[in-house]
Amino acid sequence: MAPKFAGKTQKAIPIDFIQSDALKAWLSKASTQDKAWVKASGFTAALGQTVNIPDMDGNIKRVLAGWGDAAGRARGRYWAASVAAKLPKGVYEFASGLNKSELAEASLSWLLAQYAFDRYKVKSGAVAKLKLNKNIDQKRLEILAAGEFLTRDMINIPASDMGPDALEAAFRKLGKDHGAKVAVIKGDALLKKNFPMIHAVGRASDQAPRLLDMTWGQASHQKVTLVGKGVCFDTGGLNIKPGGSMGLMKKDMGGSATVLGLAHMIMSLKLKVRLRVLVPAVENSISAGAFRPQDVLTSRKGLTVEVNNTDAEGRLVLADALAYGDEEKPELMVCMATLTGAARVALGPDVPPFFTDSDKLAGAISKAAKNQADPLWRLPFWDPYERVIEPDVADLDNAPKGGFGGAITAALFLRRFVEGANDFVHLDLYGWTPVAKPGRTVGGACQSARAMLQVIEGEYSR
Repeated sequence: MAPKFAGKTQKAIPIDFIQSDALKAWLSKASTQDKAWVKASGFTAALGQTVNIPDMDGNIKRVLAGWGDAAGRARGRYWAASVAAKLPKGVYEFASGLNKSELAEASLSWLLAQYAFDRYKVKSGAVAKLKLNKNIDQKRLEILAAGEFLTRDMINIPASDMGPDALEAAFRKLGKDHGAKVAVIKGDALLKKNFPMIHAVGRASDQAPRLLDMTWGQASHQKVTLVGKGVCFDTGGLNIKPGGSMGLMKKDMGGSATVLGLAHMIMSLKLKVRLRVLVPAVENSISAGAFRPQDVLTSRKGLTVEVNNTDAEGRLVLADALAYGDEEKPELMVCMATLTGAARVALGPDVPPFFTDSDKLAGAISKAAKNQADPLWRLPFWDPYERVIEPDVADLDNAPKGGFGGAITAALFLRRFVEGANDFVHLDLYGWTPVAKPGRTVGGACQSARAMLQVIEGEYSR
């Protein structure tokens, strides 16, 4: 379902957003009938509360939406989505009560409330349509929501229908839709083309491992490369996960789904960048051909890696892809991956950490995260931990013992494969909403894409 706003010429029902301390003033100006209706409904302007005020024929003539107080709104986001979800089918418009920044977020959240994953069961998101304020860029918001819906859908689809073959098909479709060039290196060709770690991780599956490569834009523009982890299902390999930990592993390709959502936004908005998207697409399966603990793999970059846990496979496939992308020295290299449980322990499911050595880039990302209601938090590339990822047997250890600082040591591992890029950022995503919230159903989540879009548009699109 493509997220859409109502037409600009349609007649719409006005919505007034009322802060808790402003309800008394609103009531003082209301008609006797409207005042009585609002009081009888028990409306207190609590955040997310609504009351539909009828006309003499019983039709809705106006909606009051509770906007609480600033402290309450700061404890979440997309509050207008909860309003959209409560309204009956019809066309509405924001009439009063929102400042400029709130208006933009509320408009986007209305679109996000339309999302429903209905591939296997008939479902519907919010049916109320919004007529946009004339100062809001309708096309842009619809593009942002479409990119987010693409990411959510891809994560929500189970591995039975989103293995490496299907991920490649989705990748190719996106490229075709935007006139991008797509190339795929698959199966044993990965060995011939020097992608040994992508091959090692994916060779046990009956769907061959592959590297997906998309390029778009003018060669004269600054090079922006997105690398997304495409582990379509992760059993843990021979270090097999317990059942409870394997239950959500259809989302282990969330990094690839996010870079495709972001790529859709970039290409639809026609940013002046030379975009490249790299996705190592594999299943970490178990068979006689599976890679083993204590195997030593030689990466594309030439660094050797001792495998001390086959469940730390994401950084292996990303390493080869990052090294490949790094060879053309992009201005910006972005790595997105559902990589470590340690990141979730540190920051929870809603706030992905990001890692970069550039203070300027970090500042731009933090500013964009706040501006786009797309939370991110910087964690350090802590150099003293470099020794933790250096075993005796090989150059690098994919799963250092001890368990401390797991998100940082994973990020340090990936940084070893990036030298030519001017700027590098790694984002450790969860890619999942565990409890339904305004604008976000339980399931796949698009995290960091809008923030990174603002950064790319503002800092690299020229």
